[in-house]
Amino acid sequence: MMIEELLVSLVERFNRRTQESPGIRQELEDKHRIIQLNFTDAGPFTLELKEGKLGPPHSGNGVSPQVKITTDTGTFQSLVKKELGPIKALYSGKLKIDASLEDKILLRRLI
Repeated sequence: MMIEELLVSLVERFNRRTQESPGIRQELEDKHRIIQLNFTDAGPFTLELKEGKLGPPHSGNGVSPQVKITTDTGTFQSLVKKELGPIKALYSGKLKIDASLEDKILLRRLI
């Protein structure tokens, strides 16, 4: 699966989950974040979290992203498939997250 297709699938899954869960929806409703995914082997993609929903992924850099995630597509796919845990990916250097502590906690909702 190409990385853009995977991102679209994740966005759809995320939006479906927030729609079905009032608790998650309430937690995210006042958050507005620009999330930039920097794939070392596929370039950057940007997502916007607004009003409890993720917008579609866009190729390219985001304007003033609050969250920057850097990894390669293989590691990202392994994280999505739960073949690799995020803590192991962080400590091995395969995943880097540049964000506030609040936003790092918020990221747990994305996958």
